[in-house]
Amino acid sequence: MAEFANACAYLNGLQKFGIKLGLEQVSELLQAAGSPESKLRFIHVAGSNGKGSFSAMLSAALRGAGFKVGLFTSPHLISPRERIRLNGAAISEADFSELVFLLRPFADKMARAGRCPTYFEFTTVMAAVYFARHDVDRVVWETGMGGRLDATNVVTPDCSVITGIALEHQNYLGDTIEKIAFEKAGIIKNGRPVFCGRMPDAALKVIRERCKEAGSQLSVLHDADCADLQFDMPAGGYCRQSFSYEGFRVKLGLAGKFQRQNFKLAFMVLKHIAGESGFPLEKVLAGLENVRWPARIQFMPDGSIIDGGHNPDGAAALTESLSEIFPGQKFSIIFGNFTDKDTEQILKILSGYAEEFIFVPLHGGDRRSWTGAELSAMLEKISKVPCVAASSIEDAMKLRTSARRLITGSLYLAGDALQVLCTEDEILNI
Repeated sequence: MAEFANACAYLNGLQKFGIKLGLEQVSELLQAAGSPESKLRFIHVAGSNGKGSFSAMLSAALRGAGFKVGLFTSPHLISPRERIRLNGAAISEADFSELVFLLRPFADKMARAGRCPTYFEFTTVMAAVYFARHDVDRVVWETGMGGRLDATNVVTPDCSVITGIALEHQNYLGDTIEKIAFEKAGIIKNGRPVFCGRMPDAALKVIRERCKEAGSQLSVLHDADCADLQFDMPAGGYCRQSFSYEGFRVKLGLAGKFQRQNFKLAFMVLKHIAGESGFPLEKVLAGLENVRWPARIQFMPDGSIIDGGHNPDGAAALTESLSEIFPGQKFSIIFGNFTDKDTEQILKILSGYAEEFIFVPLHGGDRRSWTGAELSAMLEKISKVPCVAASSIEDAMKLRTSARRLITGSLYLAGDALQVLCTEDEILNI
């Protein structure tokens, strides 16, 4: 569709404005679009790891209870349409294109005044317009980076959620856990409930102080056990786990201990919403069986596993999950990452699960990727696991291996792999 290609080309042109933290430009564009955010009810989600799959859980559960749900997330894997979903389905090419060309005159006027919206700011406003048009009941609204100055922080949500905090994006958010926690805590709004996952004590202290200032009730995840754990592999590429929790038998469409932690946090939020809305909690929990989130321990038809564990915490969560599902197994790991990530630490974590590494370069705009030679030299310092370099994900997939393939590292790599191994429809409809 030519209109969609043109819309994507326009948006890609905004990439030159990079990342610009602050709320002035997105607020101006929202106002020009008629302030659609004022008509919506938001659950605002921030966090260093897990916020995407957590948001997908909330969306699936609320849909199971009969809500019409908007879901805004980033980044996308294969198409920008993934960022804006209504009841799990990505926005259509026609609607996406129409929104781009609706908002473009406002953005162009701002550009002439020297304050052109960034790609993320523009798509944030697109999402708000789309959800307001469809009169959704709830919007699960994921931050892009940080929180306080993130473009999504122009809303006053029903509640705020912080899934966890780790060192990340230190050039933008600060070089300590406390500084990053301060930025994430920026999504906390006066008098609105706050739900927090597991995080370092230093981070939680910052969150508590912000909640006290805002007069917001804070609920922190506790470590109640999930009992009677079982796994099965239904059709659809995801390993499902089932377990007992607080008197409920839960079927969850995403595998791994980390996803059980996400579930516990989602359980707290859903219990709060159920109490407010008066629907039975059993009904909303039933929706979790159908949750899907691409590139999170996703099984491909050929048996490969794709996971976007792009930082040390994500890699640790991945290996912990693999130990549960495939105890004692090792993998042929196809890996690529950008130089702004703590890649050496990721390789240390993954090396204990690797029969071999196949390193591939990435192509992600202005960000520099590690080369195969650089990754090989890095691995040599920390492990004796054999490795080889490939020029692309396609070439890496042609290499024969006796072990199950694991494709991990950057989400850009996950997106490349998904385009090779599955259809677009499997990513666009979750």
